[in-house]
Amino acid sequence: MNLLKFLLAACLASGLAAILIYITGVDTLHGSYHLSEEDLEALHSLQSGFRKCVSANGLGLQAASGRDYCEVTMKFPGETVPKWKDPKTGELEGLSYELNLCEAVATWEQVRNSTTVLTKEYIDALPNGWEDYAWRRINKGVLLNQCENRTLCMEKLSLVLPERPPLFPRQYSRCAVIGNSGDLLKTKFGDEIDSYEAVFRENGAPIQNYTEFVGTKSTFRLLNRGSAKALDKVAELYERGKEVLIVKTTIHDIMNKMIREVPILNKVYLMLGASFGSAAKGTGLKALEFALSICDTVDMYGFTVDPGYKEWTRYFSESRQGHTPLQGRAYYQMMECLGLIKIHSPMRADPDRVVKWLPSRSTIIAARIASEKLLRRVGAGSTNLLATCSIIKKQQKGNDVDMSNLRKAAVEHRKYVKGTTMYPLEHNPGHGQLCTVPNKLIVRKLN
Repeated sequence: MNLLKFLLAACLASGLAAILIYITGVDTLHGSYHLSEEDLEALHSLQSGFRKCVSANGLGLQAASGRDYCEVTMKFPGETVPKWKDPKTGELEGLSYELNLCEAVATWEQVRNSTTVLTKEYIDALPNGWEDYAWRRINKGVLLNQCENRTLCMEKLSLVLPERPPLFPRQYSRCAVIGNSGDLLKTKFGDEIDSYEAVFRENGAPIQNYTEFVGTKSTFRLLNRGSAKALDKVAELYERGKEVLIVKTTIHDIMNKMIREVPILNKVYLMLGASFGSAAKGTGLKALEFALSICDTVDMYGFTVDPGYKEWTRYFSESRQGHTPLQGRAYYQMMECLGLIKIHSPMRADPDRVVKWLPSRSTIIAARIASEKLLRRVGAGSTNLLATCSIIKKQQKGNDVDMSNLRKAAVEHRKYVKGTTMYPLEHNPGHGQLCTVPNKLIVRKLN
């Protein structure tokens, strides 16, 4: 009889644990962070408002609740006709996508406090930095494998590797990221795009002959592997030397040779980016990430985000396969309804369009704290930004950052982070950061 009572009690306890896991999305009985009622209310408020935002702004998209406060399913109308096929399976692109609001809020809030340009300071602060990291950024050769020859590695990386971050959070106010979609030819956005303080473009997208559609200004250009191999051609797309070129992938011997011999007048940096799991990983998302790390507000143009597409097209060349318009549209709509970006397109052509049901800043902050707890992020629940640091190193002696030309918002942000430079740790499951702090700052790592 006692054994039966024990088994019954065990079953009840197990059932209760399962209910708690279902409600909170995390097993609070196994050493994870405790979610308060305020945390749960913040996540509930975020998801409730998010569903209303998608319904009001998504042009037919709907967001349905998932198994917990984090998961949502973005559903396209049944009459949507997908065109993109998976080249491996031959299956058509789906009409629904599961997204995680907690992952998005926690990661993007971290991006907005981070620097995303690779620096010598970052590599030197990593444990065995040159051996474990630098060689991955270099075209692997017999002499460079594992980067044991530091002099050779420095010779290559020195061309694109600043000592300290050259760009800072909040450095620009209004920014526009321009994709390459053929939809840009349906609306003359040129003058509107030129009104932004900074404009971000991608790969080999031209400006000449398309200015009434894509504008004339270009501040940054994000490059993938193929474009990096044609760096000399890319550098001629705008007024030579004015664009800052951001390479999001490996640095190549070919690219180094061009910088030395052409020469390339533009500043060239390597991007140090966050990991977004299975979400869209193209140059477009990386351009948005880079913009969000240095801008107050970010608007996007030319990403084919609206219904009615037949196939993905470029505004400057023939159609190309390989893009997933529906998946990208679902993810970008999530970003808009989290207040990260504003979408412009032929069906959203009003520059004064108001995005309805956006979450307040206080809701985002509360949801970010709760999300970090659920995801067991480093420093979850702490109001001290340094608590998110997986690695803390004091800054080595060097030139101080010139603050004289920074806008007030950027200066205030540097005070907010106590002068600390925060770097995302690429592909780190805990999504911690590497933080370098001023020599005079005494740091106590929070557990």
